[in-house]
Amino acid sequence: MATPDFVLALREKVGHAPLWLIGTTAVVTRGSDILLVKRSDNGAWTAVTGVIDPREEPADAAARETLEEAGVTAVAERLAWVHTIPRVVYDNGDQTDYLDFTFRMRYLSGEPYPADGENSEARWFALDAMPPMSEDMAARIAHALAPAVATEFVVDGAAVRP
Repeated sequence: MATPDFVLALREKVGHAPLWLIGTTAVVTRGSDILLVKRSDNGAWTAVTGVIDPREEPADAAARETLEEAGVTAVAERLAWVHTIPRVVYDNGDQTDYLDFTFRMRYLSGEPYPADGENSEARWFALDAMPPMSEDMAARIAHALAPAVATEFVVDGAAVRP
């Protein structure tokens, strides 16, 4: 699925101005492998990401996005990181700031494929053979794969673990 209808409705009112949205990152593991998708718009390899719909629970959004984008059924094991990602400026000039909920997800079923057109590839990677990716995406994955700790968040630019 492309841009959600509620975002398009907001864009009609605010134009290209920065829009504050809530997103989710689903770091899906199967054994020692991790699910990655290759974005159609910029060719970047990432974990599954997406916008949380109004009134949707973040963990449900992570599971929904995983199924919609990669054809894989997964369930959230834990919330790993909450942070804002650097401002995104899209090719059409739209600016968006995201609050991201990164989840570690457990694989249940399905073989990955680019299910909705947002990605050109979807597949499993061994942890020691992942393709290059942005520093922010690598940090999201690292947080999700780290041993279970209290959820980490950022205060004044520094990581905090209660």
